[in-house]
Amino acid sequence: MSDQTSGRAWLQVIGIGEDGMDGLSPAARRLVEDAEVIIGGDRHHDLIFNNLAQRISWPSPFDAMIETIRGQKGKRVAVLVTGDPLWYSVGARLLKAIDASEIVFHPQLSAFQLAACRMGWSIPDVETLTVHGRAAEQIVPFFAPGSRLLILTKDATSPGTIAALLAERGYGASTMTALAAMGGPDEAIMHGSAEHPPKGVPDFHTLAIECIAGPDAVIHPRTGLPDDAFAHDGKMTKRTARALALAKLAPHRGALLWDVGAGCGSIGIEWMRAAPEARAIGIEPKAERRAMAAQNALTLGTPKLELVDGEAPAALEALDPPDAVFVGGGVSRQTIGACMVALKPLGRLVAHAVTLESEAVLQAAYGQFSGELQRISVETASPVGPFEGWKPAMPVTQWSWVKKP
Repeated sequence: MSDQTSGRAWLQVIGIGEDGMDGLSPAARRLVEDAEVIIGGDRHHDLIFNNLAQRISWPSPFDAMIETIRGQKGKRVAVLVTGDPLWYSVGARLLKAIDASEIVFHPQLSAFQLAACRMGWSIPDVETLTVHGRAAEQIVPFFAPGSRLLILTKDATSPGTIAALLAERGYGASTMTALAAMGGPDEAIMHGSAEHPPKGVPDFHTLAIECIAGPDAVIHPRTGLPDDAFAHDGKMTKRTARALALAKLAPHRGALLWDVGAGCGSIGIEWMRAAPEARAIGIEPKAERRAMAAQNALTLGTPKLELVDGEAPAALEALDPPDAVFVGGGVSRQTIGACMVALKPLGRLVAHAVTLESEAVLQAAYGQFSGELQRISVETASPVGPFEGWKPAMPVTQWSWVKKP
């Protein structure tokens, strides 16, 4: 957060609630009263008074506002946002375009805090999510028996959209509470369930959900999903090998994975489920497999999975540098070499081989660059006539390597 005493700070970003000017601190209130330019949504402008300031409303798309805000430098500028400017709000976007030393943030109670108080929920025990400007499917990984979710919504259609996602996965009995205009004179609370979503919900509201699992509820781990969770054509990285690969790839917040030979998308999808805001790009030349991967991404809650039509190494040239790479198809010296060059320092590469030819490529890479070479063999109990026996899967050779700084 910027230092309020900094001589460079010229942009005041002020959180405001439904109680308007009355809810502001004396310092924030004075900044609004003295501002020459006030920027915010229509509802924000309705909550404050300053008849002398120039009023500017957010455009759509929001990116068009950045240059407008920069153009106000030298004036007393107040940007109004709802609640906490740095909790799923415009603050993070502003910090990407304007140096932090030029901004002072004045947070107000967030919608999450108000909703938690209304519901009697402890925030550390709740998932705080948003579907505002994002695909609703991205909240799916958080569905689990007993989970409590607080969700910033898109508009009045959000309860129905989210209810359908819950019901499709066996959570139809989950309670849904829409909380609107919290802290203002028009505050309203509407109750319902995933089977019967709350009615009469206004566009601007927060949704509180307590997940209640029915007998057919889908309960998935974040990673190590069962193979039948994916639509696939039989050629995929199976569960055990996939879990071991993810352990070596080490997903973390905001990191980018290249999934080379993505197939049905299983590695990229689990990478994104494993860490907040993790990104994945799947490179897959077959259209039918890209279609399966796209559908799996929606079903399993990673709608931001990017899919590229092409073959490595040529298809890798225009991509952002990765933090990790998985090569599960099209293993070749050229592809391995291109991935090693593209990786960021401390980036991880994991490659799998099931044929003698691709295994030879990984053995050569291990001999030249070291790393770790393992063979993964899995046997599963299966019927053998009236008895049970061990059925082996094809062994997988795994080479993993970390790029030194």
